[in-house]
Amino acid sequence: MRHLKCHGKRDFPSTLEICFVPKTKHASQFPGIFVFSNPSRMMRPVKNIKFHKDELIGTMEQVYLQVALNSSGVIPEVTYHQEIASTNILSILANQIPFSDHNQSPRNMYECQMGKQTMGTPCHALKYRSDNKLYHLQTPQSPIVRPKKHDYYHMDDYPLGTNAIVAVISYTGFDMEDAIVLNKSSVERGFKRGNIFKSQVINLRVIAGDRGSQKTLAFGRKNDEDSKFVDADGLPYVGTRLKYGDPICSYIDTNTGDGASIKYKAMEEAYVHDVKLLGNDDGTDTNQQICIKFRVPRNPIIGDKFASRHGQKGICSIMIPTENMPFTDGGMVPDIIFNPHGFPSRMTIGMMIESMAGKVGALNGEIYDATPFTYSEDRPAWQYFSECLKKAGYDYYGTERMYSGVDGRELEADIFFGVVYYQRLRHMVADKYQVRTTGPLESLTRQPVKGRKRDGGIRFGEMERDSLIAHGASILLFDRLYSCSDAAQQYVCTKCGNILSVLCEKQESCFTPVDCLPSEHICRLCETGDNVVLIELPFVFRYLCAELAAMNIRIHLKIGKFGE
Repeated sequence: MRHLKCHGKRDFPSTLEICFVPKTKHASQFPGIFVFSNPSRMMRPVKNIKFHKDELIGTMEQVYLQVALNSSGVIPEVTYHQEIASTNILSILANQIPFSDHNQSPRNMYECQMGKQTMGTPCHALKYRSDNKLYHLQTPQSPIVRPKKHDYYHMDDYPLGTNAIVAVISYTGFDMEDAIVLNKSSVERGFKRGNIFKSQVINLRVIAGDRGSQKTLAFGRKNDEDSKFVDADGLPYVGTRLKYGDPICSYIDTNTGDGASIKYKAMEEAYVHDVKLLGNDDGTDTNQQICIKFRVPRNPIIGDKFASRHGQKGICSIMIPTENMPFTDGGMVPDIIFNPHGFPSRMTIGMMIESMAGKVGALNGEIYDATPFTYSEDRPAWQYFSECLKKAGYDYYGTERMYSGVDGRELEADIFFGVVYYQRLRHMVADKYQVRTTGPLESLTRQPVKGRKRDGGIRFGEMERDSLIAHGASILLFDRLYSCSDAAQQYVCTKCGNILSVLCEKQESCFTPVDCLPSEHICRLCETGDNVVLIELPFVFRYLCAELAAMNIRIHLKIGKFGE
């Protein structure tokens, strides 16, 4: 059957799936020969070694086949199939990792995730699109070192990063624990700068419906105060810089002549990138709807995330000017300083080879192939690029002598120095930072609300509480859990110990403001106010007492002076 399938004889379809399940002594799939010819099945091509033909195999079939990765893995009379190319086992993202066969497997998996989170080139029709949010890198480049699949998938049409000069050195203390140091002058020249494009649709029909009026609204400007931001037609000027509270468009009620404007509500500054008037498909509808596209500049700042193509992610910890950065004999200053402690445990040897290959490519003006499984054990990749560096007059191991940017002294060790393709990820501190001094409270517990969008606080949980207890920081614990949370005052009866029975005495008459002031508090169980005192306690405790009272459970408080 497989012979007929591979040679196309007797009208055997090439998409036929032939699966032989052998009989075993343990529980497994029911043995037999299964043949599938129905449509819409996932299949992939492999090389049939016996017939020297390309054959399509299915998902169930490949489980019971011995498919060799290359010719060295073929076992006679056992292996009958071989991959057409060694990289066919990798996905599109995994095929973009240079020298991935020299990396630890988890690092390649991390890069497959981070490759989808880059702030690169999302599309070519950016001018005509109005997406909710798009990330765009201003100065992308084509990588010097890349696999063959990079050109196969035309990735140069959608570049994702920039070729950065990287020095592997522990310089200052700002590069510890996955932190990277950026060259401030490189950032000022455009290194890793990007934008976020956001769109907002304004529909006058919705506004008129909310006001309960007829469809009598039209875009237009009535107040000259908005002329700095809005044109006479009520639409914003393209290129206008907007801050919180600035008008983005104006409209007029044609019946009453009243005018109003819609304000920019985001806290981050933005620019008006494009304005579109929206109608219907026939072109007969009045312009009652507009779409405004904003451009939010996002230059690299401390806290932004970057990563190489080997799963080596890092956070920008500081930006140092060029004059304070270390430099080589030739005057080269690195764009990124990478901590050498990131290599031993992660074993991303592919990044080290890419650094050497990128250096050779920059010297010779060539693009170098970084397809995995290309180089052999007899002729490894690092040896080839080391010899190329030596021919160019550089150190065999890719290191260089460097000098301190602070005092100019020569550094004692040779520094690994090369070119690595770095990506800027869309995880930016401007989208993630959360801070609160005062703000809204939960009406039920009178504790701070949660959520960054609601100006809420970060939860101080059980583990944080236990940590402060272990450190003996009692005053800080009192501040977090009481003073800055739900500190409250409550009247309580010391005789019956009830917190819910204390009420304010009712006023019989209220003729003057003085008479309307609250009178003394009394306990309605003891029918006296002599034993009522004011104490401080968390408001959530009063809420707990009310909840327990609803279940017919009473809490008795013993009130006394400290030390008694």
